[in-house]
Amino acid sequence: MNHVFYSYGNAQKITWIIQNDDSSFIENREHVNMYKDKVTELQSKYVALHVGLFWGIGTFIIKNEDNVKIKLDEKIMFDQFTTNLKFEDSFIQKRLRFIKQLIDQRKLKIKFEVIRQYENIAKNKI
Repeated sequence: MNHVFYSYGNAQKITWIIQNDDSSFIENREHVNMYKDKVTELQSKYVALHVGLFWGIGTFIIKNEDNVKIKLDEKIMFDQFTTNLKFEDSFIQKRLRFIKQLIDQRKLKIKFEVIRQYENIAKNKI
């Protein structure tokens, strides 16, 4: 199945949207106390992507070998996934590793796409 995945995060909340031909799923979560008001917006966006992807797999919306177009509103995130750009933030490095593990374990066919922040429909749902 083909999916389009949007996510967004800030210091207090994360949200994600998974769309496919049949339906659209919108989820919001407050950060757990260990992250709430302690993570940067960029770090929070990685958390949102990680949690949203994990949730999509866990609820059987995203299945093994599905196609997922992940829309990112941060060019640096795109670069980190597509060119293995090194980043000194250990928090982000861990999230990158977890996200890549999920992708590999489920044999997902991922396409990353950079969008403008105003095109990120998840940002309006937070």
